[in-house]
Amino acid sequence: MSDASLLDLLPSSLRDSELLEEALTHRSAGTRNNERLEYLGDAVLGLVVAEQLFRQRPDATEGDLSRLRSVLVDKDSLAAVGRAWGLEGRISLGQGELKSGGARRRSILADAVEAVIGAVYLHSGFAAARDFVLALYRERLEDLPGADALKDPKTRLQEWLQARNHALPVYEVESVTGKAHAQHFRALCRIESAALEAHGEGSSRRRAEQAAAESALKALTG
Repeated sequence: MSDASLLDLLPSSLRDSELLEEALTHRSAGTRNNERLEYLGDAVLGLVVAEQLFRQRPDATEGDLSRLRSVLVDKDSLAAVGRAWGLEGRISLGQGELKSGGARRRSILADAVEAVIGAVYLHSGFAAARDFVLALYRERLEDLPGADALKDPKTRLQEWLQARNHALPVYEVESVTGKAHAQHFRALCRIESAALEAHGEGSSRRRAEQAAAESALKALTG
């Protein structure tokens, strides 16, 4: 998909429009930016993905469907979609964001994808927006993970411990380094009943705790 472009999937009359320009303008670049379109695109994306999963997985539980949707529409997935479809470098940023590496920032890229979805919806209606989302997500929807793979490490660790009558783990943030826009977290997962401590690192507290839980699971299960 390296030569594919997200813009090629758009209705031709939208490609050079002010609406698309707005969708690709970060708030750092001006007052007319993509925040409102992002809000709209988020809602459209959630509905389209929810409907598609409902149809593709007729035997899945509500919990499994919710976890699948969450995996598909989170910032990581959206940013990956944006990169895969060549959206990097097309977003208008203010000088401050450009200097701090904003062109590669996960959240900015993810928000732009949602804003473009919102623009398609406003320009051409829900049916066109649905087709656009399904085209963006075609490969991901064809290769959906199984139910067990959807559970994050903290959930899997909790279930493993509960099944063996162990107390739940305790998480602590050991350190936070880096500037506000690029912080790095180190977390500790302590399981007193198993006399185990495991560590994890990540770009957020949640990611660091998940990494620590994954490390604890590996230590417990070999």
